[in-house]
Amino acid sequence: MEISVHQGSVVHESAALAVLNLWEGEALAPEIAALLEVDDFQGKFKQSVLIYPRDALPVRRLLLLGLGQPATMTSDTMRQVGALAAQKAHDLQLTSFASNVPTTAAVPAASVAQSLVEGAVSGLYHFLEHKSVRTPEETHQVTHLHLYVADDVASVQTGVAQGLAVAHGVTLARNLANGPGNVVTPAHLGDVAQALGARFGMRVTVLGPEELAHQGFGGLLAVGKGSAQPPQFIILEYGSATEQHPTICLVGKGITFDTGGISIKPSENLDHMKMDMCGAAAVLGAMHAVGELALPLHVVALISAAENMPSGTAYKPGDIITTLSGKTVEVLNTDAEGRIVLADALFYAQRYQPQAIIDLATLTGAIMVALGPHAIGLFSNNQPLADRVLRAGQASAERVWQFPLWDEYHEMMKSTIADLKNVAGRYGGAILAAAFLAAFVGDYPWVHLDIAGTAWTDKPARAYLTSGATGVGVCLLMQILQDFCAAQS
Repeated sequence: MEISVHQGSVVHESAALAVLNLWEGEALAPEIAALLEVDDFQGKFKQSVLIYPRDALPVRRLLLLGLGQPATMTSDTMRQVGALAAQKAHDLQLTSFASNVPTTAAVPAASVAQSLVEGAVSGLYHFLEHKSVRTPEETHQVTHLHLYVADDVASVQTGVAQGLAVAHGVTLARNLANGPGNVVTPAHLGDVAQALGARFGMRVTVLGPEELAHQGFGGLLAVGKGSAQPPQFIILEYGSATEQHPTICLVGKGITFDTGGISIKPSENLDHMKMDMCGAAAVLGAMHAVGELALPLHVVALISAAENMPSGTAYKPGDIITTLSGKTVEVLNTDAEGRIVLADALFYAQRYQPQAIIDLATLTGAIMVALGPHAIGLFSNNQPLADRVLRAGQASAERVWQFPLWDEYHEMMKSTIADLKNVAGRYGGAILAAAFLAAFVGDYPWVHLDIAGTAWTDKPARAYLTSGATGVGVCLLMQILQDFCAAQS
């Protein structure tokens, strides 16, 4: 979608559809009030009224869209109204629409514009890549959004650029996670990283089985050896480390299909297991946005990609594997594979001496039991970094909830015949998985984000979501990275 910013009033410009976002109780201009009956529109959140002004206003259609109370405004509410406006334009088979950028004293217009743009782009998303026959509704595209502001056009244009970059990253993450497992393979993730590197001047290295064996990636190789699709370790590096540009490592779990291996999963909803690479998808989506915005940081993306399949070569319960760190792991359940591939990636991250390591993974069903679909589980060895991520979760509306990582949990992950075991009973499963990961990050500040409950939805609760992959993590990561940028300025 192309976005343009104009100074003026949206209702006084010629447009096929003008969207006027209004706060609850906000007074209507007399020429608009004259087109309504009393109390037809109060401005409650997501309330909408479509008006055909005829000759009363230059616009052909006017959509009044309620924002609710200014005090309750978040980036999520603005994304939702942006999505609702774009969807109305699509329903009317229009190729463009116009919208005002509402403001409050507390929130800059640039931030509002960013969220509106994110919502408009994401609200029109549908995964149709593999449909050979599409309906007119599916082929129709809304290609242009005109934003109108009273002043400060330059600031709003900055917000638009931010919003577009994040939305493009979310779209990439959704496309990857929605893609079928026979297309989105470990090699495909490597190809996507190569394409991002070529586009944005990032350095890319993709390690295949021979190089993984040479370097000692025992965890990733063990999980991937049951599949005909060879595992890959993907390194995507943007910028260079300097005193002004700290190094941030983003680590993603990239299990492109998870059968559970020898500890095989039930067949119900097994098709959903193509989404077990949503952590990797979020990291690649964030890197797309980083490149588009040219952030002044050194960002290193590390992705352990594999299929977890049962076969005569698959790793087995009872096996002991040696990870890249040299630590040994007793495998008690081959369906707890994500933590094993992440162990290698997290240890690899230490060589960059990063200011922060942040990993994202659809790691445990236990986090879904604990938090449902409404929040990401956070685990950390560093409270200042955890606090930074918690604040970013509030700002980005990808909410995060912190769990403890007490010494007792680390003790539970110790094995009697190896250094660690990969499971330790059903209770506290999300915490125990995080305690396992903590053994591979050293003393570097680290946050683990378990996105298993938020990465996929069958019942979208937000206007900018559709069934399937949510693209969760991209907005959060970009908020975190921009916070690091602000801290350096």
